[in-house]
Amino acid sequence: MQALRVMLTKRLSRPISTCSSTLLSNFYASSSASSSPPLSNSLPSLVSGISTVRSSSWACSISNLLSSPWSAIQYRGIKVAGSDVRVGNIIEKQGRVYEVVKVDHSHEGRGKATIKVELRDIGHGNKVIQRLGTEESIEKVFVEEKSFIYMCMDHDGTVVLMDTDTLDQLELSKDLFGKNAAYLRDELKVKVYFYDDKPLSASVPKRVTCTVKEAIAATPRNKKVVLDNGLIVEVPPHIEAGDAIVVNTMEDTYMERAKA
Repeated sequence: MQALRVMLTKRLSRPISTCSSTLLSNFYASSSASSSPPLSNSLPSLVSGISTVRSSSWACSISNLLSSPWSAIQYRGIKVAGSDVRVGNIIEKQGRVYEVVKVDHSHEGRGKATIKVELRDIGHGNKVIQRLGTEESIEKVFVEEKSFIYMCMDHDGTVVLMDTDTLDQLELSKDLFGKNAAYLRDELKVKVYFYDDKPLSASVPKRVTCTVKEAIAATPRNKKVVLDNGLIVEVPPHIEAGDAIVVNTMEDTYMERAKA
């Protein structure tokens, strides 16, 4: 049995968690308390004990990870190709963390295809423009996403939101919504993205209902109208002032007439 203990110690050369150590100690104790059964009888228990230790170690590791979610969210990124970078992604380059604001794919002559990206430095707030190779390895940083309800906006552009879970209020600049700040309205559900407990950006639903304020121009197939939030979109000819329509907030385009 002593030889088995030595073998087990050598096999488990990496540190094990407290709960695993306890299980291992109990296994040793139960083995010592026995009347030294033959090795053939001890092996099944030993294998079972090792499996229990491994399972328990994995469970404890998961428990520790969940007790400190930022260790999983903030620091564990994945590598993606430059061609997979999208607007809204948070990436890390040369030790700095950026939000991707704009992406423009291009191919110049016989050279390799590149991607022109506009990035916002999260630490300083300034914007920079860089070129990425389509096959360049980029580290994508994960952020925390939370849901809020829009309450109001102050005259200085400060947006007040309410956490749907805790009912706590959050104040942030409307600039985090970009152009989509125009879609903010009472009780609209929005999402805010955090990195290191700091809000990075915010978004509105892809579908938002707006009211047509007035028609301003007609085209051969559609007509242009002004919405109640000031945006101008093209709609089918049958849409009139006062109608409620569903707008695609990503493209600022008409989707359908809103259902009553």
